[in-house]
Amino acid sequence: MSNKNHNNTHWKWLLFISAAIVFVVIIIYSNKLINNIAQEERKRIEIWAGAISYKAQIVNETENFFNSIKLEEDNHAKILATAIKKIIEAPLDEDLTFYQSIIASNKTVPLLVTSRSGNIDASVNVPDSVARMRNIKEMSEEDKAKYNSLTIPYIANRYLTIYYQEAPAYADLHVVIDNLVESFFQETVINSASVPVIITDSTRMNILNTGSIDSTCLQDSVLLAETLAKMKTANTPIEINLLDHGTCYVFYEESAVLKQLRIFPFIEMGFILVFLIIAYLLFSTQRRSEQNRIWVGMSKETAHQLGTPISSLMAWNELLKEMDVDQSIPNEIGKDVKRLETIAQRFSKIGSAPVLDDTDLIMVIGEFVPYLQSRLSSMVKITFQKPECDTLVLPLNRYLFEWVIENLCKNAVDAMDGKGSINIHISEEKNKVFVDIEDTGKGIPSNMHKKIFSPGYTSKNRGWGLGLTLAKRIINEYHRGKLFVKSSVVGQGTVMRIQLKR
Repeated sequence: MSNKNHNNTHWKWLLFISAAIVFVVIIIYSNKLINNIAQEERKRIEIWAGAISYKAQIVNETENFFNSIKLEEDNHAKILATAIKKIIEAPLDEDLTFYQSIIASNKTVPLLVTSRSGNIDASVNVPDSVARMRNIKEMSEEDKAKYNSLTIPYIANRYLTIYYQEAPAYADLHVVIDNLVESFFQETVINSASVPVIITDSTRMNILNTGSIDSTCLQDSVLLAETLAKMKTANTPIEINLLDHGTCYVFYEESAVLKQLRIFPFIEMGFILVFLIIAYLLFSTQRRSEQNRIWVGMSKETAHQLGTPISSLMAWNELLKEMDVDQSIPNEIGKDVKRLETIAQRFSKIGSAPVLDDTDLIMVIGEFVPYLQSRLSSMVKITFQKPECDTLVLPLNRYLFEWVIENLCKNAVDAMDGKGSINIHISEEKNKVFVDIEDTGKGIPSNMHKKIFSPGYTSKNRGWGLGLTLAKRIINEYHRGKLFVKSSVVGQGTVMRIQLKR
């Protein structure tokens, strides 16, 4: 039986090691897969970051180009204003053909010429709504602010005012550059890799734009600083230069999907572990239930089989009493027959809820010890140290409890190789009662204190290894108490403790 128990333990460890290997393989494979995905994402991020830098350069170059056009338009407008002023101030005999050609060549710059009173004397390259105006006062202040003005005196207390602005083509170009800058930010924060992005100014504190970032992070300055520091640790910020914003920095990190993938193996492992634990508990419960059914069947069958020979022995013993024989012989036989009846009752009660009667524990042990002592070797001495109180009433099933005491004492005798002493004593603590059975046997190693109660475990050459298992079941399940090894020293002895409730 001990070999069978050893084999069961061996298979348990083998299954445990196999499960551990499977778990490790899953973790390694998952991490490898996630690292491959991370590398692919990092490549996309690098391509995306390079595109950002390249587009930032295009935006800057385009804006520089537009600024140069604006400068040329400003110069053109000033030249027109100067030509008009020159025509007004020139003597009558001066040749003004050159200046007139400059004015006539203007096909783009919007121009208005007004008198001192604001009357519009001439207009060119302006919208129809402005061309229909007779006085500059009809123009809204918002539209008027779009024009630059130049005052030209030509007679005492008389002057002309020239209003001019950039060409419409430049205004359209300015809208284009604004849209280009805006699209740059949008394409930066809404990236193909779907990574969290924060764009800051040169101070790295003022946020210009964000993408895939929790709004609560942006509202808390401390949390924002921690997020930026974490992003900086994960990836070096991309530095870009925009004319309208100066130096900017793009902070980014791994996507949320990749972060979730990193913890997914552990979640998967958790589910698998829970499933295995549940499966193991169900299997163990079913196995224990099956064992219990086998034990119950064997016990009841044993009780049934003992019934017939016990009845026969009782009849033969009565005949002996009527014969002319030493009456001590049938009396001793009667004691053993009664003992067999007790054993049969014990087996018959296994598997069914026993009746617990209020019984004097001291009386039960006091009466059982002499009977057991008479049937053991003279080299084994059993003593019972009675407590100070005369009675100690507890809910007990006498037949089953005596069986426990008998099993523990017989195991002690085997541990002492049939020579030594057994001491039984009772103690109390609040609402608990302790029955300690102390022997002078070989002792039990500390790592075996729980294994000795396992079904099938035995250190003897003969035996089924069920005595301590049944004893523990009787105390734990039927009497709602505990049976355990209180203490044990190898080579000196063991103390088994029964704990009961008052």
